[in-house]
Amino acid sequence: MPFGEKKDTDGKIINFDEIYKKLIHPAIEAADMEPIRADEETVNGIIHKPMYERLILCDYAIADLTTANANVFYELGIRHAVKPYTTITIFASGSKLPFDLNAVRCLPYSYHKTKKLTSIKNDTAALVKKLKNAKKRKDTDSPVYQLVDGIAFQNSVAHQKTDIFRDQVEYNTQIKKLLEKTRNKDAGKQEKIKALDLIVKKQISIEDEEAGVLIDVMLSYRSLSAFDKMIAFIESLPTHIKNTVMVQEQLGFALNRVNEKDNAIQVLETVIQQNGPSSETYGILGRVYKDKYDDSVKDNNQVLADAYLDKAIETYQKGFESDWRDAYPGINVLTLFEIKGDKEKIKILSPVVEYSVNRKLQTKIPDYWDYATLLEIAVIGDNESKAKENLTKALACPIEGSWMFETTIKNLDLIISSRVKKNSDFSIAKEIKSLLQQQIKKG
Repeated sequence: MPFGEKKDTDGKIINFDEIYKKLIHPAIEAADMEPIRADEETVNGIIHKPMYERLILCDYAIADLTTANANVFYELGIRHAVKPYTTITIFASGSKLPFDLNAVRCLPYSYHKTKKLTSIKNDTAALVKKLKNAKKRKDTDSPVYQLVDGIAFQNSVAHQKTDIFRDQVEYNTQIKKLLEKTRNKDAGKQEKIKALDLIVKKQISIEDEEAGVLIDVMLSYRSLSAFDKMIAFIESLPTHIKNTVMVQEQLGFALNRVNEKDNAIQVLETVIQQNGPSSETYGILGRVYKDKYDDSVKDNNQVLADAYLDKAIETYQKGFESDWRDAYPGINVLTLFEIKGDKEKIKILSPVVEYSVNRKLQTKIPDYWDYATLLEIAVIGDNESKAKENLTKALACPIEGSWMFETTIKNLDLIISSRVKKNSDFSIAKEIKSLLQQQIKKG
């Protein structure tokens, strides 16, 4: 919206600060939302990056089209280009706008040139209703998405979001290099964490910082396995960043790592409910249920263990079925089928997961997870030479932190435990586990 007092096309002065204070702000709060009004962030007519991020990432947006302000229309265009829904347009009744109002379903509010806001109670109620409806029904309100059905601006595999983030997202290069230097410095884990804490305290303004820097800090805590600090940092983020799918997925991931499994499940199920199925969300949720299975086994509660095993299999299957290009949930289904002793399903699914990985290897730069997946398929299939070959390739890939090795080791532990109970051979899994543990010790 415009700021301060501006003239409309008829020369009528509109006080937008008063409109925000008396109409928009109260309506947002009444709809149980948090109001954020961006300051004028322009240099030589160019909008600052944080403004773009608020427009793109915020859950809901209100645009006041009164006076046909050029900046507002440009910002609305950005919003409509990237968000199919949850954008509400309003205008002062009697204002002249340069396009058909019916196309964007604008909500008018009463405004008189001398009396100002003349129907605050009714107009506030109407805006509250619009906001609450936007919560309940995500109807497409962007003309771009209405005219071009099913339009999409990205087609990446969900599981790759965090893995490729630092390579493909442009943001403050000075902070980016400083964070990288901190993660890679020749020091112990606790010293690195303290150095990262100091960067957050001294060099970053969380409320005003661009999203790329904040996501990098979050992932830096993750790379150091500082999951408590990662959770605290996520909770401190501005709403429009904290509520993004990636951040909420990582919150669920971290909550599970600090043994807050029920909270992790609640966070991840909310993400699925609000945003639909995703291989990454289901993959993380599957890990939570798999850990619950493991805990139940350790507690000698076989009934609960069987229930969580089935739930983990179901969850990972949903993840793999939502995007077969993402092999992560697929390999976890195979591991759990191994525990369950379902050789027939392993025989059916194993080639599909292996094909998924090999297709990725042909089109993208391989990473640790690709070879770790092939390694685990080889272990399940008792193919020692392939297991060792893919272990060598996995160890040659850059890793973010020891937690990545630990994830593979956990799967190997499940295979070993299962085979011990069945009195079958587990030597390959045991050897691979030992080699990975040696890598962790090396740091």
